[in-house]
Amino acid sequence: MTAVLVERRDRVLWITINRPEKRNAIDAGVLGGIRAALLAAATDDGVRAVVLTGAGERAFCAGADLGEAQRGGVFSGGDTHPFVEVFRAAEACNKPLIARVNGAALAGGVGLLCMCDLAIATDDARFGVPEVRVGVFPLMILGYMLRLVPRRRLLEMALTAESFGAAEALDYGLLNRVVPRERLDDELAALLGRILDNSPQAIRLGKKAFHAMQDMSLHECFEYAQLMIARLSQGEDAREGLAAFAEKRPPRWS
Repeated sequence: MTAVLVERRDRVLWITINRPEKRNAIDAGVLGGIRAALLAAATDDGVRAVVLTGAGERAFCAGADLGEAQRGGVFSGGDTHPFVEVFRAAEACNKPLIARVNGAALAGGVGLLCMCDLAIATDDARFGVPEVRVGVFPLMILGYMLRLVPRRRLLEMALTAESFGAAEALDYGLLNRVVPRERLDDELAALLGRILDNSPQAIRLGKKAFHAMQDMSLHECFEYAQLMIARLSQGEDAREGLAAFAEKRPPRWS
């Protein structure tokens, strides 16, 4: 069975972790498949957005495959850890990346959720970072979680290893919205539609700027912003957007 399914649906690339019998647990094949798909999406002008999800209805991703982890696997160290390579591919992908959380997201699965730009979950999904129960800590995903979750909430999650529901995940900043399971795909389609209506160039450069500015000082943000807005305003999409506004018509993005 292929560990990761990659499917083009019009202008959206779908990446599906395909290990439902293992609750879509992460192994080397999963990480390699996600990384390859993200790198391909970044260079494909026909792809305007990316969806990451899990097969079946039980789990988005239940974290590392502990059977493989006993042999090293995703718990191993080194200069080129496969999880870090996935995160680097996500950072290099200049297309909106949306998590479709169709079930449990645990441990490394929370990391995959956090690396996405936006996230929609079913109201019965469960979340947690239980790594301390097996003698490790959620170090590989901590860089993302520190940017999303309030400090005390995050420490409680990591130290107690307790799971929590979708409403709490929304409150903690892990999700954009929570919907009944039967509405998940309709809500995702509506969100994608609103994104795809907008300027692809503005989204690409805007996402790049967003990621760059989050670690800058305020004055560095000012300097970077004035350079980027000049670049954006000179682009073809900006010219088309302003012309469409003046002519009272929908823009025709190139």
